[in-house]
Amino acid sequence: MLKLFKPALLAALVSLSCTAGAAEMKSVAVTAIVDHPALDAARKGVEDELKAAGFEPGKQIKYQFQSAQGNTATAAQIARKFVGDQPDVIVAIATPSAQAVVAATRTIPVVFTAVTDPVAAKLVKSWKTGNDNVTGVSDMLQLSPQIDLILKVKPTAKRIGMVYSPGEVNSTIVAKELKTELAKRGMTLVEAPAARTVDISTAAKSLVGKVDAIYTNTDNNVVSSYESLVGVAQQAQIPLISGDASLVKRGAIAAMGMSYYDLGRQTGKMVVRILKGEKAGDIAPEVGAKQELMVNAGAARKQGVTLSAALLKEAKEVVK
Repeated sequence: MLKLFKPALLAALVSLSCTAGAAEMKSVAVTAIVDHPALDAARKGVEDELKAAGFEPGKQIKYQFQSAQGNTATAAQIARKFVGDQPDVIVAIATPSAQAVVAATRTIPVVFTAVTDPVAAKLVKSWKTGNDNVTGVSDMLQLSPQIDLILKVKPTAKRIGMVYSPGEVNSTIVAKELKTELAKRGMTLVEAPAARTVDISTAAKSLVGKVDAIYTNTDNNVVSSYESLVGVAQQAQIPLISGDASLVKRGAIAAMGMSYYDLGRQTGKMVVRILKGEKAGDIAPEVGAKQELMVNAGAARKQGVTLSAALLKEAKEVVK
């Protein structure tokens, strides 16, 4: 004989069922040091990879994102907030945000991305497994091909300028290594530190008359204010080359860099593995697997450079 539940009991059972379902839903928290095209593309890649694996943000998993808007103090606040939320995984985009999150927890799995050297940044002990609760994907580039690209754009270049943030460990490492690599070819590096985004233009102007070309890495301050750097390059007729492919559409002549969307997809695969039960510390950090050459013919003309047919043919995409 079918027995009917009393309304109060039925409501309690429904409430209990919903609570249990909510408790079982996985959660991912994502933070980035700043909003700009490369880091936004990495985040989109993570989200798409989660969705492809059956963890669609906002549906199959709880998902939240916060940007520190370029402020390291805000990055630390976001990290503490996320740790208090106790998500299953925290994804940290770019070194300052990753450092803030890693400093805030030793138990919640952390997956970094868009970090050049996670060992030097003290996010992990090594490139091998056994890194406690942390793993991720690096956007480290070999610098020799970057110099090759500079010379393809400006074959006579000897003095290379670099605008970067001295407070960003990724950039200081790249500056040091680039100086060494340039010296092997009889070339020199002229550094122009810029601590804040508002200092980018002044730093770039300090290179005028001193350099044959300017190279920029994936420095977050520089990327956030790239148009000011482009303006100086155009006015002074100094070719601008980047290690960030997304900057070509914003005025760099050429870039051999990571596909940050693909970097995000690669990062998302790690997040999925952790959501399915693997420990972050058992997953070795990786380096982004895909690079692409992009060229901006219009920017070349504005910066006084004629690009070779060979370089134009080599490029995956040519911006007119």
